[in-house]
Amino acid sequence: MNATTTTQSLSISQRLIAGSLALIIGVFLIAGTGFAQNMAVHNGAHDTRHAIGFPCH
Repeated sequence: MNATTTTQSLSISQRLIAGSLALIIGVFLIAGTGFAQNMAVHNGAHDTRHAIGFPCH
């Protein structure tokens, strides 16, 4: 079996779009779930923030 791999560089605008989306998703996951009404989701987010050293109080 032969496999070929190709690579492609991203332009600056594509990098900015990808970075912005990653930032938005990350902020939602870290901060947004802390306000969830479901206590299991809230507690999981709270414990994760403590584990990575992110202040939450």
